[in-house]
Formats: sequence, structure tokens, C-alpha cells
Amino acid sequence: MTDSHTTTAGADWQAWQESWDRQQEWYMPDREERFRVMLDMVEALVGSAPRVLDLACGTGSITARLLARLPDATSTGVDLDPALLAIAEGTFAGDERVTFVTADLKDPGWATQLPHDSYDAVLTATALHWLHREPLADLYGHLVGLVRDGGVFMNADHMTDETTPRINAAERAQRHARMDRAKEQGALDWAEWWQLAAKDPVLAGPTARRFEIYGEHAEGDTPSPAWHARTLREAGFAEARPVWCSPSDTLLLALK
Repeated sequence: MTDSHTTTAGADWQAWQESWDRQQEWYMPDREERFRVMLDMVEALVGSAPRVLDLACGTGSITARLLARLPDATSTGVDLDPALLAIAEGTFAGDERVTFVTADLKDPGWATQLPHDSYDAVLTATALHWLHREPLADLYGHLVGLVRDGGVFMNADHMTDETTPRINAAERAQRHARMDRAKEQGALDWAEWWQLAAKDPVLAGPTARRFEIYGEHAEGDTPSPAWHARTLREAGFAEARPVWCSPSDTLLLALK
């Protein structure tokens, strides 16, 4: 098995994973809590040896926590970002429990590239907010066909209730004040993290390709938890509701 910390090219994949985690935690200090609840619900609903699809997997954050918690699980990570996938593939090199697939979730045929026709759980976090409502609803329609009967889909992401504008504004102001304080103490933001990746001899090429694909970071929609639950039920899931929330984010679970 290849050492997950290094490759022949000399990249320290574990260091890049930890750097990504710290950057993400600048935005979401409760990131580990949402992962913990996500895996609690996986174990509760589909057992301790699930076949998981890590959707828009990035560096494999969910997969890493899944295998640490449930070592008999298997994971398929799917993403389009060549730089984040390079980190994921380097981290999990030699681990036969993990497979990665390069695919564009906006491509209607993306699921045909997966190694399995169905999964016990499809999991995603802080990734689908770059989709607008219509393509997100279309994606949910595809996902219901990938989840086995009795299986689950979970999405932890920014979900905004537009009926509470004063609450939203107060929460946002407090969150950004905290982020500003952390920035003064040396925290990296998203743009600064990518600047570091672009200077790394191993990640420079994949990072350049990543920006050719995506351009600069662009936000899609952040509809309310009620919209997500309703859309998932309309797609064919039997039950759907939040199982965890913070003032800005929600973990939405749908059961087939």
C-alpha cells in the first residue's frame, strides 16, 4: 500500500488535507459536528458496512471520516475538480475501499461512470450550493435512482430561510465578525488556499486546469431546508427533513 502521506512526486497529502480542513473550518467552525451527525444517521439507517457515494467529494473529507468511523464501509468519490481529486487520490492511494470518478454533475449521464448501480447512502457537504434550483432539482431526480430502497441521501450545506431576514442578517454579521478575527490571527480563506496550491509543484498543473473548468468561485442558490425537503420528496424520496442545523447551515436527510 502506498504511504498516504507522500508520493514519488514528494507531495505531503496529509498536510494538504489538514490545510483544506482548516480553510473550510474558517467558514464553518461546526464542520466536524455536521460530519458526526451525518455518520450517526448512516449507521442508524443503513448499518456499519455501507456502500457510500461521496458526491462532489473534493479532497475526500467525508470519505476519510466515514472510514475512520466505519472501517468496513466502501466509498466512491465523484468530483470534477482535478486539484482536489489529486489530493483525494494521493491520500487514499492503495486503499481498496475507495474509488474516485471524474464526472460533471451537470452532465445528465454522469452516473453511468460510477462503478455501482446503487448505494446505501449518498452523502455531500458544502458543495451543491453552486447549483441553481433547476439543475439541483434535476440532480435530486437522478439521485433517487442511485439510492437503494431504505437507503439515504444527505446534504449538509448553506440553506437560507428567506422568511427571517433580520435573523439572517444578525447571524451573518456575527459570523463575519468571527471570521475577521480569525483572519487577523492567520487563517487562510478560500482564495489564499488556492494561491498556495497554484505554487505547489505537484498541484500547480491540476490547479490551473481547475480554474479553466470553473473560473473564479461562483455561488448558485441556497434555498431553504423546506425547499430541499419538498423537492426531494417530489423526486421520489419517502421522507425528508433536517437532522441537524446551525444558524446558517442544515443537514437535510432523505430516506427512500
